[in-house]
Amino acid sequence: MPEGHTIHRLAERHRELFAGRPVAVASPQGRFAADALRVDGRVLEDTSAHGKHLFHHYAGGETVHVHLGLYGKFSDGDGPAPAPVGEIRMRMANGSHWLDLRGPTACELLDPAQLEALHARLGPDPLDPSSDGSAAYGVIRASTRPLIALLMDQSIVAGAGLIYATEALFRAGLPPTAPGTRLSRRKWDGIWSDLRLLMRAGVAEGRIDTVHSAHMPEAMGRAPRVDRHGGEVYVYRRTGQPCLVCTTPVRTAVLNARNAYWCPRCQKAR
Repeated sequence: MPEGHTIHRLAERHRELFAGRPVAVASPQGRFAADALRVDGRVLEDTSAHGKHLFHHYAGGETVHVHLGLYGKFSDGDGPAPAPVGEIRMRMANGSHWLDLRGPTACELLDPAQLEALHARLGPDPLDPSSDGSAAYGVIRASTRPLIALLMDQSIVAGAGLIYATEALFRAGLPPTAPGTRLSRRKWDGIWSDLRLLMRAGVAEGRIDTVHSAHMPEAMGRAPRVDRHGGEVYVYRRTGQPCLVCTTPVRTAVLNARNAYWCPRCQKAR
């Protein structure tokens, strides 16, 4: 599932292609047909993202909400849209550009009240400059759940998935198994600031890099990481490999029904 930086990049891309002009909206597959008809031909006023949720805001106050989930993906191009191929849930076009959406978990039209309710269910987004993460800390500090589970809970922190949560905990020197009740406000402020830094870089670069310059391949004389997720990381999916900081083998275990990764020396429980 894409992490939050990818959704913010998509919002920027869709704004660039379609905002400020009328948009033809259709559902070749048919599952979004009724909602598509309601916004077809309207002006797309803006786009936005909250965590892993993407929003297209149309004139008239209605919003198309997309959650890609595990299998959703967008494709786009210039000029007239090609003939539909495959299961296209939503197609957008304005004569100059086209966009297709396939396989999302959610693609729906929301009125203002429904949009507000969805935002209310989500935690603060590190990519939202107006949030300082205080609301998230209050929930985390009151919970005995493992930190990795709390950071990935979208109702607590919106946008951080397994990679960002794993790497932020490594950089903070905290094991993923530590309970939320053990997290100090000082440590949380550092994690929140780090998530903002890392995710902003992800928006800018289109990949997740979490290692400091001293631990990049060219600085260490090591081969670049080869992984379908790309990017240079400290512990994510590096089970058994030497920690880039202390050379201790990276450990993994299933926590919260997901694989967790950490260095038992750099992230030793205190």
